[in-house]
Amino acid sequence: MASHSDLSRSHQDIVEQLDLMLRARYPLIYLVGVEEEPIEEVLTQVCSRADRELRLWDIVRGWDDSGADKGSAIAALGRIAKAPSDKAAVYVLRDLHPVLKFPLQASNVPIIREIKNLARDLKRSRKTLILISHSLDVPQEFIEEMTVIDFPLPDIEEIDTLISQIVVPEKLKLPQLGKEQLVKACQGLSRARIQRVLAAAIAAKQQISEQDIDSVLEAKRQAIRQTGILEFFTTQASLKSVGGLDNLKKWVQMRQDSFTEEARRYGIPNPKGVLLAGIQGTGKSLSAKTIAHEWRLPLLRLDAGRLFGGLVGESESRVRQMIRIVEAIAPCILWMDEIDKAFGNINSGMDGDSGTSRRVFGSLITWMQEKTSPVFIVATANNVQILPAELLRKGRFDEIFFLNLPTEPERREIFRVHLQRLRSSRLREFDLALLARQTYEFSGAEIEQTIIDGMQRAFSQGSLGNRRDFTTEDIVQEIEETVPLAAIARDQIDALKQWAANAGARPASQDIQLIEELRAITRQRGIDLEID
Repeated sequence: MASHSDLSRSHQDIVEQLDLMLRARYPLIYLVGVEEEPIEEVLTQVCSRADRELRLWDIVRGWDDSGADKGSAIAALGRIAKAPSDKAAVYVLRDLHPVLKFPLQASNVPIIREIKNLARDLKRSRKTLILISHSLDVPQEFIEEMTVIDFPLPDIEEIDTLISQIVVPEKLKLPQLGKEQLVKACQGLSRARIQRVLAAAIAAKQQISEQDIDSVLEAKRQAIRQTGILEFFTTQASLKSVGGLDNLKKWVQMRQDSFTEEARRYGIPNPKGVLLAGIQGTGKSLSAKTIAHEWRLPLLRLDAGRLFGGLVGESESRVRQMIRIVEAIAPCILWMDEIDKAFGNINSGMDGDSGTSRRVFGSLITWMQEKTSPVFIVATANNVQILPAELLRKGRFDEIFFLNLPTEPERREIFRVHLQRLRSSRLREFDLALLARQTYEFSGAEIEQTIIDGMQRAFSQGSLGNRRDFTTEDIVQEIEETVPLAAIARDQIDALKQWAANAGARPASQDIQLIEELRAITRQRGIDLEID
């Protein structure tokens, strides 16, 4: 049994919280966590404080002291009801979430009813019923009676202790900086996963070295992927990979050390996040990746649509799970991709999901406003006009950037970035100025596609082993055959520009729109206007 001093600070906080609840005679508590063993260690510590009896039950093995009531939750609840009310006792039932998830099934109704009976009776006794599960499923019947506690994943302090317990010092072939990187790599993993990864490394090489950090990161990637909510990204895209968007780049560079301990000592609060709104294909997703790379922070991508489940209460549970993971991994970047698809028009009353969207949205923006953990949010949106006003007000984000169609100098830079990556040795052979002029109102994504199509054109005109390389002329031909989105959806794009002007969104690019418009007008008149 772990002593109080053996527990991490986060576990000690839960011990204090649970002890207070038991003394206050909370009748029904729900502990949510991915691992049972550390939860039960904490419960053992809590019960040892005031000589409380601790009894545990599951449907396969019954009660831990007798093996009674196997296969019958009703019988297990009956034991709790019959136990003396003046004796301090904590009764723990494992994995009742399938029953709670489907409370109206005929076989589950008696269990739900008896738990309600107990919740009422236990208020007048020294007994407490605790449910533990990896999944949070709370029927409407229990909302007023049940208290929910999320059991955290291991923090830095506990991870450091785990590594010391698993790996003897002589087998830890890491400098101090390497050990810090290993601890950070383990953030967001369960204790069992950390133990498995480190044990595998020791079994394979009899030591832990810097190469094993990659194995830990891969385990993290798998664990996060299994949630079905988040994706873990490793990106090498730096700001040099982005053409244009100079204002956004300067903003990012100015804050690249904002999550350091030095910034904390200076008194700078953790940056909250940015909303990148703009036309499709203008680099919003790439910008999210480059921020993570520049700040040297892990990047978690949230598809907001995955927060919604088909069962009652499942969506709210997924929000809590998402928050628990990102706060365990923090400091990190949380990339909320295409947030308008999940939360657009939720205030119109047309969501048709009995208010689930509004509840999920409410939980999310409350966390965004009140979070103290160093989680920086990068939200992207195309159709930003339909987002609720509550999301856009000050306090949710540090800044809202509008990503417009690239100007001519930016288009030239975008061509340079892509051609440098594809044909660095031949970059001087391409007429970047011509390509930039020819792609008026093209987005960055459309520019990239014209290069790819130009390569395909040149490749297809050769024979096996005799392929010619692509040229400026190949790209120009593809440009001439491309109809940009700006020409197809002009009204939508104009409305988006008007929104950016009215909302006071900060332009991600330098303010040279007037120069660009002058160039376009004079070009129509057959004059090539050169303005610095």
